[in-house]
Amino acid sequence: MNRKEEISVKRQCELLEVNRSSFYYVPRQEGSYNQELMKLIDKQYMKTPFYGVMRMTTYLRNIGYPVNAKRVRRLYRLMDLQAIGPRPNTSKPHKGEGHTVFPYLLRNLEITHSNQVWAMDITYVPVGNGYMYLFAIIDLYSRYIVGWSLSNTMTTQWCKQTLEQAIKDHGKPKMINTDQGSQFTATEFTEFVTGKGITFSMDGKGRAIDNIFIERFWRNIKYEKLYLEPSEDGLELYEKIKDYIEFYNTQRPHQSLAYKMPVKVFKQAA
Repeated sequence: MNRKEEISVKRQCELLEVNRSSFYYVPRQEGSYNQELMKLIDKQYMKTPFYGVMRMTTYLRNIGYPVNAKRVRRLYRLMDLQAIGPRPNTSKPHKGEGHTVFPYLLRNLEITHSNQVWAMDITYVPVGNGYMYLFAIIDLYSRYIVGWSLSNTMTTQWCKQTLEQAIKDHGKPKMINTDQGSQFTATEFTEFVTGKGITFSMDGKGRAIDNIFIERFWRNIKYEKLYLEPSEDGLELYEKIKDYIEFYNTQRPHQSLAYKMPVKVFKQAA
């Protein structure tokens, strides 16, 4: 048994200053073939987020993986992926009991200062022989990552706790923008947001382009860190994400910010 395995999950969370309820050390597992497909899908999706199930199935077949659309559709659901862009109105948003969908409010909105609008999203991350989910919150004006968390489940409580901590650390935004995922439409999350006096905006269903800045962050962290340095376990993955976000916030210049660092823009314009 190695040293990492000898340290309890509780102690790991204490050492890393992570809320135990929002950090799960053991990655979720899939069959090795599905894991291989998920990694390929994730990398290609970062390049072509407009690929739906059929296009991705064709791509995989063309590179030598004889998959069918049923398998790719299941993996898309597992990875919480949707092709961007308009789609036929063949399904209804999640408007069941205990779920509320809010209108999209960012169109033509001028964003002029920090803590005006935060956007948030969840992405799949491969680790060892399994996978985990990364949740991040970005300030749209400064591109500063105000909060993030790692888990092996996508729960409403996990998202709520991460947002709650971000508000404690950086103050309350005027508005947040999310997709229409069930974690965000759930009563526990929507009531927390509106109860804080925060305006809620949601992307159109199937339109990840509405949340373009967090999508760009996913591409950056995956291609600049996580794909280059694969992690064998959750603790190693956590440390790499932590290091990259520190670099991203404080050292990585952004062309859209006149090559300034997000932390400087965030603090100057708060």
